[in-house]
Amino acid sequence: MTSEENGRAAVREHGGPAGDGPLGGLAGGPTGDGPVSGGAAGAGPTGATGGEATTVLSPRLLRPDDALPAPLDGDRSGAPHAWLLRVSEHTAAAGAHEYLLDAEERSRAAAFLREADRDRYRVAHVALRRLLGACLDSDPAGLRLVREDCPGCGGPHGRPAVAGAPLHFSLSHAADLVLIAVAGVPVGADVEREPAPSVAAEIAARLHERERVEMAALPERDRPAAFTRCWSRKEAYLKGIGIGLAEDPSVTYVGAGATPGRPPGWVLRDVAVPSGYAAACALRDGTGSPAASADAGR
Repeated sequence: MTSEENGRAAVREHGGPAGDGPLGGLAGGPTGDGPVSGGAAGAGPTGATGGEATTVLSPRLLRPDDALPAPLDGDRSGAPHAWLLRVSEHTAAAGAHEYLLDAEERSRAAAFLREADRDRYRVAHVALRRLLGACLDSDPAGLRLVREDCPGCGGPHGRPAVAGAPLHFSLSHAADLVLIAVAGVPVGADVEREPAPSVAAEIAARLHERERVEMAALPERDRPAAFTRCWSRKEAYLKGIGIGLAEDPSVTYVGAGATPGRPPGWVLRDVAVPSGYAAACALRDGTGSPAASADAGR
């Protein structure tokens, strides 16, 4: 289990069965392979040079037979491109494309005890390689995935990256959903399944003080959704920085309300996903260094 997967375990282990929540509830754009568009009519994606996180990102829903994106080597906008897919729709296709995975990925997939976990891992990583291969106009099987140095301790467990590639990416999965984001600047993405109210209340005690106040002001029935929204923002931001949950969840404020917080140097945006889930994307915007951002919002 990766540090990313370990970091989600506190919420994920209580997540319930996969497959509920129709994609018809997705507040997104048309199915396809293009970039993310804003959730509001006429609202484009926020780039890497500033701009407030005022719109919801609408990922492209990727189905097994959909065309893959055109190469992004000429895209210098810094805007994120994001795709959402259903594990249950891609299981068979991922099995047929397992040859794209490297030896380590195949070994890790085989190590899962539950078939559902193996399928989720295989679908996520096959989709990641296919999308990255298309974006980089490269053979998906030939991509060498590495870890950058951790900005906190310098160890080799920071952001995942494609060796020698100009693009950044982030991968997340929860229950039946996989979210993949690609950008020309550091990016973090996270999708979470809403946990039981008792679990949300227990973990919410670990959040930033302002986030706990925001949740306490809500009716009890609304708190699990607010917690899930907050947690997805927090993980997206920490994955974007490259330190994951090595930082205590109480340190950086990302917000539990309708509008995400704004850690210096980063833009946080919620991502449109089906009911019962929450997702977010964090994009470095150039107004602060990664090191400074790691100390921000405290």
